[in-house]
Amino acid sequence: MSARATRTAMAVVMALTVAGCGAGDDRATDGSGDGRVTGTVTVFAAASLTESFRRIGEDFEAANPGSAVTLNVAGSSALANQINQGAPADVFASAAPANMATVTEAGNADGTPATFARNQLVIAVPRGNPGGVTGLADLSRPGVKVARCADQVPCGAAARTALDTAGVALTPVTLEQDVRGALAKVKLGEVDAAVVYRSDVRAASADVTAVEFPESARAVNDYPIVALKDAPNPAGARAFVAYVRSEPAQAVLAEAGFQAP
Repeated sequence: MSARATRTAMAVVMALTVAGCGAGDDRATDGSGDGRVTGTVTVFAAASLTESFRRIGEDFEAANPGSAVTLNVAGSSALANQINQGAPADVFASAAPANMATVTEAGNADGTPATFARNQLVIAVPRGNPGGVTGLADLSRPGVKVARCADQVPCGAAARTALDTAGVALTPVTLEQDVRGALAKVKLGEVDAAVVYRSDVRAASADVTAVEFPESARAVNDYPIVALKDAPNPAGARAFVAYVRSEPAQAVLAEAGFQAP
């Protein structure tokens, strides 16, 4: 049985189990599905969660017939601003606590955010590593073109911490507004390297290679998730948050290169 089929089977079994135990209770209390979570669940998720949340969303839909997960992926800072400006959303999954705090401090979270994953930086280089990059110091060599995220974006803030730890002064040729933008520059051959998340390089392993560096241990990002106060589908929001923290969803995240919370 494929990994996808196994996850879906686990999700459906969990859904049926909860349905049997929860007869007579019309509340959605378990993210594995109870047969009564329906409608669209709009999830604002950090760009680095794109592939993982697509798969998790499909499994959630399988466990909750009649539901549909709609993803809006972008940089966490941009998503937080959209939520605080009134964009309709049910769930926010951020790549850093600081951007989540922007939402909670504005009173737009329903409850306390929970950390569901962690992510660590690597240096993305073209397959074969033609530039011979072995660490952060190599990124400051003359002629080496580097992309990284802007400082207000979680991957940019983490990169700044790692560079400061290493004592490396880096002048990137481009500052991107999300991690996928930085990675795309490597894939397109516009730069020689980019500082991105390990999970993003794994998702693009056909085109790029990860170079690990020890300073990344000082800049690991926690990923918090929360249902939103004015969620159009509050039951669906709570169920999706719970599902992301469930065993099947955690298996998807681990496979993608995320660390356990």
